[in-house]
Amino acid sequence: MFTSSVFDRLIGTVDFCPFASVAGRCGHGQAPLWKPKGEPLYSPEERRRRDSSAWTIVQGVLAPVQFLVFLVSFGLVLRFMATGEGLAAATASIVVKTLVLYTIMITGAIWEKAVFGRYLFAPAFFWEDVFSMLVLALHTAYLAALFSGAPVREQILIALAAYTTYVVNATQFVLKLRAARRERPALAGGKRGAGNVAVGSAR
Repeated sequence: MFTSSVFDRLIGTVDFCPFASVAGRCGHGQAPLWKPKGEPLYSPEERRRRDSSAWTIVQGVLAPVQFLVFLVSFGLVLRFMATGEGLAAATASIVVKTLVLYTIMITGAIWEKAVFGRYLFAPAFFWEDVFSMLVLALHTAYLAALFSGAPVREQILIALAAYTTYVVNATQFVLKLRAARRERPALAGGKRGAGNVAVGSAR
């Protein structure tokens, strides 16, 4: 019974299945997958947890670091494509970008758990998390191509696809951050809180 209870709690942290009959649950009162348009991004309690969490600061630091690594790496990739030189530097930069992505994904999941009570797919960031999975998959596919000895052209094309999805995903998060900042004055009388340290953050 203890094992079953622990397992049920673990499933609950990432459970977002909308099909109650398939999941063996009643559909009445089922929470939506994502926040309806016009609904505040954070409840007052979620905002309090966000503003008091050290993981908010971690995300606020890692997000611009990742973007800087992306810019450097993208420049090195373009240089290699234009001149045929600097493959080692371009490759190393993509690997570093991927490792930073893994780091921000893991810490972002911990942040989401601290604020919303689940590691992934909280309604406030459902679509951002969905697209993040594609970003993560493409970066991982690059590593697989690299270590399996795939042709360099194939590696670079996968890296460019990964970077394209990263830019889209980063834009999603920036727009969501702006929305959260716009709604804050209405919810807190215009006061600024600790969460604003995450300017440029993925959260």
